[in-house]
Amino acid sequence: MKKLSVDSIQYAVLLGIFFLFSLLPLRILYLISDVLAWILHSCVRYRRKVVGSNLRSSFPEKTEKEIRSITRKFYRFLTDYLVETIKLTTMSRRQMERRMRFEGIEEADKALREGRDVTLYLGHFCNWEWVSSLPLHFTPDAIGGQIYHPLENRAADRLFLRIRGRWGAVSVRLHDTLKAITRWRRSGERSIVGYIADQVPGYNGIHCWVDFLNHDTPVYSGPERIARMLDSEVFYLDMSRPGRGYYTGKFIRLTSHASSCEKFFLTREYFRLLEESIRRSPQFWLWSHRRWKRTRKDFEARFPDAAERLRRL
Repeated sequence: MKKLSVDSIQYAVLLGIFFLFSLLPLRILYLISDVLAWILHSCVRYRRKVVGSNLRSSFPEKTEKEIRSITRKFYRFLTDYLVETIKLTTMSRRQMERRMRFEGIEEADKALREGRDVTLYLGHFCNWEWVSSLPLHFTPDAIGGQIYHPLENRAADRLFLRIRGRWGAVSVRLHDTLKAITRWRRSGERSIVGYIADQVPGYNGIHCWVDFLNHDTPVYSGPERIARMLDSEVFYLDMSRPGRGYYTGKFIRLTSHASSCEKFFLTREYFRLLEESIRRSPQFWLWSHRRWKRTRKDFEARFPDAAERLRRL
């Protein structure tokens, strides 16, 4: 009999926990979320300094009372995101289609049916995990891809891949993106690929700087470069949360032909639209990560030929 590995045991335990909790109705899960939010915000004070610093520097016009209010709402959303993600384990298709709706999706689906590839920008805003249900709404002939960073814990990584793939989405490691898309193109398959492009790039991955939420922000332009190579149609997914446990993703077209866009146009448009979404409902963005830990000054100190380096990209 083959001996179970530690990773397999961890995976089985995690899957069991997720499965059992996911059987609870969302109204019960939200009660648990309320308790967890209070613990993280008031007891553990999970990354409170990072959250507060990010909010104050992003919204200097807001009063301290407003910042505290957004902070409390953010922690409530953060734990809602956790229980909603757990719910994905056993959520039915009917329930998912009722709770995660998409608007303006017809244009993207039309492009896929006509043999075009589609690039979709989204951010760590609202529940991005539920966007994995997109393949339910597109022609079955198209591949629904989502780019992801593998988790350090292999058991947790395996669990999230299982959850994210329930509705037919194909998870692609970041470093395998170009290889996967090229393979699909060569085999005559068309794809819609989603990129959560608001993550912090390493210094070697900085391609340009944008004005984002009152910060000089380093960004990675990989999605744009791939879109230009494919001459894909490009959309931004404007997420909103009309009610607890309900989301709407509105498709906003950025271009019909990515190859015709000037360099960094799509990247800058993405961050402009994402900022509009965040300013509308700031509590739904991931404020607990250190988005602005890399500065232009440090970048230029590391690369004396910084200007030339960016120009060559």
